[in-house]
Amino acid sequence: MASASHRGARAHEVIGETPDRDTYAVGHAGVFRDLLPLALWVVDAEGRLAQWSLAAQDLLGHTPEEMVGRDARSVLVPEENLELADRLARAVRSGAAVVARLPVRHRDGSVVDMEMWHCPITDERGRAGVLAIAAETSAVERMRDALAALEGLFTQSPIGLAMLGPDLRFLRVNEALARIDGVPVAEHVGRRVTEVAPGAGALESVMRQVLERGEAVVDFRYTSGASDPQRTRTWSCSYAPLLGGTGRRVGVIASLIDISEGQRAHLEAERARQRLALLAEAGTQMGSTLDLTQTAQEVVRVLVPRLADSADVQLLEEAMAPDETAASAHGVVRRAAVTFTDPAAPADHLAVGMTVQVPPDSVYEQVISAGRPMNLYLGDIGRLIPERGADRLRDFLYARVGSARLVPLVARGTVLGAVVVTRTREREPFDDQDTLLIDELVARAALNIDNARMYGRERDAALTLQRSLMNPSLPTVSGLELTGRYLPAGDHEVGGDWFDAVALSGGRTALVIGDVMGHGIHAAAVMGQLRTAVRTLARRDTPPDELLRALDAAVADLGDNEMATCLYAVHDPATGHCLVARAGHPPPVIADARGEVAFLEGAAGPPLGVGRQDWEVQRVVLAPGSLLVAYTDGLIETRGTDLDQGMRRLAQALRHPGGPLDRICDGLLAHVMPEVADDDVAVLLARILSR
Repeated sequence: MASASHRGARAHEVIGETPDRDTYAVGHAGVFRDLLPLALWVVDAEGRLAQWSLAAQDLLGHTPEEMVGRDARSVLVPEENLELADRLARAVRSGAAVVARLPVRHRDGSVVDMEMWHCPITDERGRAGVLAIAAETSAVERMRDALAALEGLFTQSPIGLAMLGPDLRFLRVNEALARIDGVPVAEHVGRRVTEVAPGAGALESVMRQVLERGEAVVDFRYTSGASDPQRTRTWSCSYAPLLGGTGRRVGVIASLIDISEGQRAHLEAERARQRLALLAEAGTQMGSTLDLTQTAQEVVRVLVPRLADSADVQLLEEAMAPDETAASAHGVVRRAAVTFTDPAAPADHLAVGMTVQVPPDSVYEQVISAGRPMNLYLGDIGRLIPERGADRLRDFLYARVGSARLVPLVARGTVLGAVVVTRTREREPFDDQDTLLIDELVARAALNIDNARMYGRERDAALTLQRSLMNPSLPTVSGLELTGRYLPAGDHEVGGDWFDAVALSGGRTALVIGDVMGHGIHAAAVMGQLRTAVRTLARRDTPPDELLRALDAAVADLGDNEMATCLYAVHDPATGHCLVARAGHPPPVIADARGEVAFLEGAAGPPLGVGRQDWEVQRVVLAPGSLLVAYTDGLIETRGTDLDQGMRRLAQALRHPGGPLDRICDGLLAHVMPEVADDDVAVLLARILSR
């Protein structure tokens, strides 16, 4: 079942700006809204949540209305961290401020690792409570990485760099710019360009244009000291809008380089600009998916052509293979992605999917075994092709490549393979700044590849488990023709949706469809338990409402955070009647032989696991030739799409219920399913046969 939470940052929501929200829905911290979403909540002296911010809702899924008044410890703290949480709470209530990294339970049952600041707070009665300020650890680390990259750029760049605020006053400059202006760094901050360099009004006009239009200006030429030929200097100035996290323009970043003594400084400025852009783009382009092949392709797209003329991602089979086959793949690498800008590169030796045994003592073996990068230049380039039978590739490299760098893909202490990047002879060899940037990008790529590798293994295990627990074949039963489908959410999500049919006494048939909250192995395992329970209870002729009560108790026994929906129906071909009971599940659709379509009316009842056992049973008469269609919410409900719109599409797909049932089912999925599904989908169709 898809989680309803949305983790992106909201607009500027604070107390009082949205009159339809209760005042305890504390808004986002405005100072950080563009940089780091901060969740805030307050726990009173009794351990109950007194305030819950909208940013906390974004990060953890719970709404303020759901959270205020609940016991913070039971709803937020994973069981294995209860003792630590109690210890921290005691420390804060004693007056200490505590900073810690803690896992916090998300509304969908997952655990979110968070950096947290716990501060003592006193309520109006003078009792000690806790104010918690939290940020997702991964966001903190991304921000830390970005700041480190920016710091490195400002301290190492030989060109003049500056950041200016929306009022075009200096926020930061580097030493290079201070030397150019002849004014110390500290005396720049807070001043305008014309206050530091009188007569530079043209530069300020260009920056104002960049800020207003949101468009960069590159290589704007500016001449200073024109009245004194001995002191005349020509500068190449580039300006780009500085964007906050929401895309709002918050200032200007400027680079300034002296080009009066040649073009070398200009080239350095361009390379520095490209490095800055590459670092910025890598954060959005790499790791956008958990698909291993696509992740490897993202790596080469980031590196080529701006930083290199070729990139080759090769992964160790033993690192990618299942444990039982890893030993047989020792020392074998498989090409996961490759690109060469030179069309003369021999494609038959560079095909994606090719495997090669890494020869002992080769440069690949040295890089992989030592876990350290290596540079190769000119005469050493042939060492990139140690195997026999690749003379054309070796000749191509000798003729075209001037420098190469081999970088191991290392993540969490494991070497996953290597990335090889090269430059042609027409291009300058990799320098120290290039290699630092390449190594940083490959390190990020390794983590993304490792995430995709681990996720792929978990998904494969979940899919295998689900297939073993849910037999997709349906029985031949009296009075009904049946078919069904299960579709995971894309290629990378397996959930807990299932359907089934059980033959009962007297020629009756039980039809069931359900949806377990969450995804992965756990959801598939819970689905298997519920499916087994339904089959057992159905064969005992348990009435629909009593069956749902038994399932509710079973789900509750699995833990506080377990939840599922279920529809259970019993069809009697002798009378044409069908008894239907629903636990939080979408209403089934009934389409008669004339194409009249209607959704079953009546309350759905609470989902399984919430402890409210008030389900009603509806009796429906199904005429021969009509269709009963049951489905999970992933079919009609997607992020950004109105639920009613999904139900209308479903109704339209059933206007012509004649023809083979399998064809109707496939056509229904093709018409209703979104191109990119947010959740897995199960569909069960039953056609009423003539009595």
